[in-house]
Amino acid sequence: MFPERLRALRRGKHLTLPQLAQLLNEQFPTDEEHQNTPSQIGNWERGVRTPSYVEVQKLASFFNVTMDYLTGLTENSTYDLARLFISDKSLQFNGQNLDSSDRYEIYQLISGYIHGKTGRTQPPAPTMKQEELDLGMDKSNH
Repeated sequence: MFPERLRALRRGKHLTLPQLAQLLNEQFPTDEEHQNTPSQIGNWERGVRTPSYVEVQKLASFFNVTMDYLTGLTENSTYDLARLFISDKSLQFNGQNLDSSDRYEIYQLISGYIHGKTGRTQPPAPTMKQEELDLGMDKSNH
């Protein structure tokens, strides 16, 4: 499962193996000996080699998915925002920490938006009207 998911995530971001290796090395700097290489990532995608726990962590962080998703322990990487807002995890928005009152207000905004969607009507689509053109010849003018 891991090789398929890694390949799908990489291709979903339209990255080549060399591009992914370079981005991983930039985001997670290590010494020269432990840098990611295109052939290494290709071996992971083909199932020839298995990455270390640290490498799986780096990939999960880079692609913004859970390690469980990447390794096939869960089916998707969907997060329930309601659970996230009531969790004890620290939350940020654009680098600013959200305190409990921020979290509650944002939760209420999202909840109101979702529940209010069903009562909204869609504005009518614009219609194109074509003017009628009378092509009949009026003999009295000629």
